[in-house]
Amino acid sequence: VVRVRGQINVKPKIKETMRLMRLNRVNHCVIIPENDTYQGMLNIIKDYVTWGEVDPETTQIVLESSGKKSGRENFTKADLKDSPFKTIKALSKGLSEGKATVNDVPYLKPVFRLHPPRKGYEGIKRSFKEGGALGYRGDNINQLIRRMQYAEA
Repeated sequence: VVRVRGQINVKPKIKETMRLMRLNRVNHCVIIPENDTYQGMLNIIKDYVTWGEVDPETTQIVLESSGKKSGRENFTKADLKDSPFKTIKALSKGLSEGKATVNDVPYLKPVFRLHPPRKGYEGIKRSFKEGGALGYRGDNINQLIRRMQYAEA
């Protein structure tokens, strides 16, 4: 889930739902499992975020470039020694398949701070189906997240 729009003139119910999902600022990203609870939350905030199914490669890129641990230090492979995963690739595969959560890794922050996408958003007031940037976008979320990474050229 990536937050696209800001918080000016947002209804309290939507603001509270964003806070519960830890989407406090624009371009913040969280990886959540697919279940009914989160689907209901996504329906409430659908006019402010975009979401879809992320693949393991994109998850690995996000973990390596934007993953932070407490104390604002970068997340590295050495930080996985206390978790059930031995490599970042295994963790990214577990996260993208829904078999793991970010909470399984000690000290890893659940929010990934991304850059604004290169070439910008398509339009932050229209849904993805109408040619905008909001709402469900399926596998196209991978293209958006890759455009939001500064490491790629």
